[in-house]
Amino acid sequence: MAGISGGSYDNPRRVNFDAPRSFGTVLKSKLKETFIPDDPFRQFKNEPLKRRTIKKIQYFVPIFEWLPKYNFGLFKYDLLAGITIASLAIPQGISYANLAKLPPVIGLYSSFVPPLIYAVFGSSKHLAVGTVAACSLLIAETIGEKVSPTDNIQLYTSLVFTATLFSGLFQTVLGLLRLGILVDFLSHSTILGFMGGTALLIIFQQMKGMLGLKHFTTKTGLVSVVESIFHNRQEWKLECLIIGVIFLVCLQITRYVKQKKPKLFWVSAIGPMTVVVIGCLYTYFSHAEKRGIPTVGHLKRGLNEISIQRLNFSSEYVMAPLKAGIITGMIALAEGIAIGRSFAIARNEQIDGNKEMIAYGLMNIIGSCTSCYLTTGPFSKTAVNFNAGCKTQMANVVQSVCMLLVLLLLAPLFSYTPQLALSAIIISAMLGLIEYEKYYHLYKTDKFDFVICMSAFLGVPFISMDMGLIISVGLSLVRALLYIARPTTCKLVNIPDSNLYRDIEQYPHGSTIPGVLALQIGSPLYFANANYMKERIMRWVRDEFDLTKSSQNDIEYILLDFGGVTSIDHTGVEALVEVRKSLEVKGIKMILINPRLDVMEKLTVAHFIDKIGKDSVFLSIDDAIGTLRFSLKTSKGVSNQSNLETV
Repeated sequence: MAGISGGSYDNPRRVNFDAPRSFGTVLKSKLKETFIPDDPFRQFKNEPLKRRTIKKIQYFVPIFEWLPKYNFGLFKYDLLAGITIASLAIPQGISYANLAKLPPVIGLYSSFVPPLIYAVFGSSKHLAVGTVAACSLLIAETIGEKVSPTDNIQLYTSLVFTATLFSGLFQTVLGLLRLGILVDFLSHSTILGFMGGTALLIIFQQMKGMLGLKHFTTKTGLVSVVESIFHNRQEWKLECLIIGVIFLVCLQITRYVKQKKPKLFWVSAIGPMTVVVIGCLYTYFSHAEKRGIPTVGHLKRGLNEISIQRLNFSSEYVMAPLKAGIITGMIALAEGIAIGRSFAIARNEQIDGNKEMIAYGLMNIIGSCTSCYLTTGPFSKTAVNFNAGCKTQMANVVQSVCMLLVLLLLAPLFSYTPQLALSAIIISAMLGLIEYEKYYHLYKTDKFDFVICMSAFLGVPFISMDMGLIISVGLSLVRALLYIARPTTCKLVNIPDSNLYRDIEQYPHGSTIPGVLALQIGSPLYFANANYMKERIMRWVRDEFDLTKSSQNDIEYILLDFGGVTSIDHTGVEALVEVRKSLEVKGIKMILINPRLDVMEKLTVAHFIDKIGKDSVFLSIDDAIGTLRFSLKTSKGVSNQSNLETV
């Protein structure tokens, strides 16, 4: 069972010392695993050229795959789902446009064109396209710092369209270059905290509509919002508050009904539309505007205007939409892809994240040219779409057709919508984003994740939306760097009556082998942690010397389990060389256990294997102990034989 000999790898119990792969082979493998870990064309790579071409077109334009198989049986479900999400899209579109400080009709436009684009290029059957509150508020904050929507609404709207274009370009480039890995830096804890903090801020901002205020701060910070609410308390209208609270309670009841009786999802889905209709009727018949109750105002009839000529790339303003575009583009991707995957998993399906990025990018690029602002896959609409029984992307087409009819025929009717109704709808939606149970779960399971979550939750309302997000992402990166710079190592002990070796902290009753110190390295070895790893190994040796002084069992061998070392750089190799020299001074020989392919190739090219000898590399700790037992017997004497025989 000796570890080692030169030559080809013909014995399954021997370490492979074949010549390292070429640089080109390694580079190709790394690039493929990084950018194309799951080859989307593998299923038809052996097909004839014509069929391969058709399949590739269907992959990039999914509508060519599902539309030829479409039938009336599927359409019945998609028709119901599409009408249902359209009834939700109308009040949400107006509400979130109001949140973004945009003309309300742009919110309706944004539920007409983008869903059509997604139906062509999107791969999720369940995703319902629309605007979202968090990105709407972030756009208002970022663009509003440069241009006030009250002073120059035309320029402000143009910059929002430009920000949407930048978001679309950013998303498309990420998808084409298959850089979805960048979205992973927005951890679940960060998104959870960001959404909760944004929801808290939005709820307080909606007090303007709930109280019927005419004057309100243009700042988005929570402190400024609260100050503005009380500073303008002479404008509070009791009528607005009472009606708004009634609407809010009704909406919350519908959400409660949906939670208790999932089959009654439609009650919650039509709740916002019902509130809008009742609000319009109340405003119209009671002449509420004369009593100072704010309404949406004029909504012109007609389709989206072409807005490509309104895109503004002036050097004076371009940085604001660029900043807003990248940040909201990243958030929209993270939220939309996560939601799409979660509902796909429920049906045992998969969606391609990189393909989804391209679909989001294209719908935002085209949307920016057709008077739409940023859209993604909102959770509320997607959940309604899923529960309504949608079968394909046709539900988004139905939604668009419904919005087309609204824009052509019904848009002016919604001009009577009171602001308090929109505020109640937004508050009801935002209350669902403050997920107390998940925060508590984070606190119980991972304190650092809880801190990351709370940094976004508190940073967004009390500092700013972008700084809250940056702080949370920064803490996530700090945590990742700590994992990298301070990787885990552990001392291994033998589990009784087995050949298994595990962490002594987890299995304190395991047995040690006299004269042998077995350590497990649990991280790649490179410049960021090489010095720490070198010091940590020598500290293990010093601690072991202190423990064995009384038994006079000096350490003869140190076994380094490299099974968890996925890669190593030159600095890591040099650290191993220095560790080996330090151990030799103490009369200890270094043994490597199970180095992986990449690590073995680096150690071979760096001649480290030649320095320690091929007889010092083993596949397992059990193999190493079996081979080294005789030298241990020689140095320790027959008294240790009984201990070794148990291994």
